[in-house]
Amino acid sequence: MMTPELYNSRFMKAARCEPTDCTPVWIMRQAGRYLPEYMAVRSKTTFIDLCKTPELAAEVTLTAREVLGVDAAILFADLLPILQPMGFDLEYVKGEGPVIHNPLMAASEIDRVKAVDDVEILSYVFDAIKLIRNDLPSDIPLLGFAGAPFTLASYAIEGGGSKNYIRTKTIMYNDEGAWDALMNRLVDSLGKYLNAQIDAGVQAVQIFDSWAGCLSPADYRRYVQPYTKKLIEAVQDETPLINFLTGNPALIPDQVEAGGDVIGIDWRIDLAEARKIIGNERAIQGNLDPISLYANLDVLESRTKAVLDANAGHPGHIFNLGHGVQPDMNPDHVKALVQMVHELSAN
Repeated sequence: MMTPELYNSRFMKAARCEPTDCTPVWIMRQAGRYLPEYMAVRSKTTFIDLCKTPELAAEVTLTAREVLGVDAAILFADLLPILQPMGFDLEYVKGEGPVIHNPLMAASEIDRVKAVDDVEILSYVFDAIKLIRNDLPSDIPLLGFAGAPFTLASYAIEGGGSKNYIRTKTIMYNDEGAWDALMNRLVDSLGKYLNAQIDAGVQAVQIFDSWAGCLSPADYRRYVQPYTKKLIEAVQDETPLINFLTGNPALIPDQVEAGGDVIGIDWRIDLAEARKIIGNERAIQGNLDPISLYANLDVLESRTKAVLDANAGHPGHIFNLGHGVQPDMNPDHVKALVQMVHELSAN
């Protein structure tokens, strides 16, 4: 059960489109390589072991929240480990990032993908959530998350990053039956995973569709939106859900149609224009260009103010970057950004 302190926190009120004393802010990838506190922990272990060791995942989550002064903590985890129990050989390669050594090479291979029937195989995530929630301040919500079905399907097919998604789109276009089977297995697994995070103690969840920007609106509507919508509908109703998509503002109308209490946008559209599309009944999250953090602080302040001004005082704005912090960022600039958001938006 949510405490009154959590229910009335800035983040939760903004997610419900209620007025707040100032705009809440959290940062995607707020616990990362740019923070010396994170690197002190990360230097002693591998990335995947950090994700799978609840005490360490809790430590970096809590430290980042405290050091930055943000209005929400986000679970330290990764999008891809859920693919391991589905049958994929995942490795995090230094200098390359995540690599799947047995990607789906053709539609005929879809049957080897197994839905996750028992999410307790990911118990290290839920154990970390319990530890974090126990040590977080009583008025700071904890966010959980998962990759969206399309983004995870693309990883599973491409085997890693891609510039053009040739294999993904080839399977998607040529064999809709195989695509449907893959996406439904992902939806079923992700729905259980997100609900288990909620049961463990997160107050809100975000779905990351980090790669859907490669699609046209027609392709998004046909091959992706039905599955994202099905996943969103599977998540417990009382929990705010952030539907985040990056890379293509032309998809925002269809992103809104897919659902979510909060629509997360990137910097490729003015927030005021996005508000016209999204409306005032849903909260908006975003949308400072992450590269703005490299600017001098006076420039950063003016760019931060421009995002806040674009919201024009509407309730239901959660300030964030349009994507994650870069690993070589000066942590003092991230701390300054959080302070700027709070001061510039204070009532």
